[in-house]
Amino acid sequence: MKMKKLIAAALAMAMALSLVACGNGNKDNGSQGSAPGGSQSQGGGSQNTPDPAPGGVTELTLWTYPVGGWGKEANVQPIMDAFKAETGINVKVEYLAYGDGDDKVNSAITAKNAPDLIMEGPERLVANWGAKGYLVDLSDMLTDTDKSEIAPAALAACTTADGKVYEYPLCMTAHCMAINLDAFKEAGADQYLDLETRTWSTENFIKAVDALHAHFNDTVGAVFCKGQGGDQGTRALINNMYGGTFTNAEHTAYTWNDPNNIKALEQLMSMEGIAFDPALEGGDELKLLYQDIFKMAFCWNIAQQLNPNQADTGAGLTMGGDQIVCMNFPTASGKPVLQGGIWGLGIFDNGDPAKVEAAKKFVQWMCASENAAQGIKISDFFPARNTVNGTDLTTIFDGSDNGAIMKEYNELILPNLGDYYQVTAGWTAARFEWWNMLQEINNGADITATVTTHMETANAAMAG
Repeated sequence: MKMKKLIAAALAMAMALSLVACGNGNKDNGSQGSAPGGSQSQGGGSQNTPDPAPGGVTELTLWTYPVGGWGKEANVQPIMDAFKAETGINVKVEYLAYGDGDDKVNSAITAKNAPDLIMEGPERLVANWGAKGYLVDLSDMLTDTDKSEIAPAALAACTTADGKVYEYPLCMTAHCMAINLDAFKEAGADQYLDLETRTWSTENFIKAVDALHAHFNDTVGAVFCKGQGGDQGTRALINNMYGGTFTNAEHTAYTWNDPNNIKALEQLMSMEGIAFDPALEGGDELKLLYQDIFKMAFCWNIAQQLNPNQADTGAGLTMGGDQIVCMNFPTASGKPVLQGGIWGLGIFDNGDPAKVEAAKKFVQWMCASENAAQGIKISDFFPARNTVNGTDLTTIFDGSDNGAIMKEYNELILPNLGDYYQVTAGWTAARFEWWNMLQEINNGADITATVTTHMETANAAMAG
């Protein structure tokens, strides 16, 4: 099958922009890139008489990946200042990037110099460092009330099969896709959308792509496969189209050669408006959407909706001023299943019980008190629990500049959050196999055989 590529000029122009990436180099769940936040006023207890620090501990270290606005010191430091005022404990923060953050953490572990606290998702905290015995089990911190208030999907993702909790969840989101609504209207493709529910059928998705391609005479979207950046988008697109799966329900095997996935890949390869492009990752795809070149993007979440292009055109707009709206992935069943992003705090076991207790105090303060509202606000994601200590966390964005958009996502996108399969063993190897598989399909390799080969390699890596 003939390989489809973007013209070099368009790609070069896209690469020239410095924009928020989707999925970042090593991160799956999205977002990941920074989002606006600004300093927030802090809730919490008295700032006059600090509580005694456990064991006389006066300083902790926290390493955080760029979970929305948690990647910006201006957002995070006021929270650390408030915690110090209440407890007397200073928390020194180091800001990691997804490109080399894992290497830094692994090197620190090897050198026995790991941070006291780490903020990221279950694929790292639970399935990786927790499973290897580097993190403290936090299950004793969770009361029955906590368990009832935390979203079941978040609690399940942060808990191992034997009941250990290596991450205390704070915030979450569901990754989706986006379209240039003005371009859809211009091409008459908006008739294939249900904008009330932000859903569409696979049949209507195909019709919409055909209409867009006929009108603009160009590629309108891409199955990007340069690397793993933003790969949650390609996985969700392929899995949703005909109801395929990525892993089994027990997270003990990858299931990519599901006939429904093969059918989706065959359909996408046959569509003139969709390119399999080995020159693009998720962030590159977004740049082309913002430039009004692509008419849809498969790598999207609330962070992009709130701060899409840094080009002074406003949230939810392309550089040409067209409206970008979020959409669920197309499905044949009418029931989209979205991949989630879940983020929270873990504690490294560095052999100092006093520091562990002090770190638990911070986790309790940040995730299980009214202070959780501020941590969630700066993330620009959604609460991992509905209430905490009588504080309703579902309304924390009401009345804010982003309140209407957050409400829209909360009602139309987040309820379709599916299984958090990123905790499956061999996850890093699986992601490598996935984008290489797509590249080979783009080059004309047999789809079923190629998918099966790479799936089997991913499954073999699970024991490693």
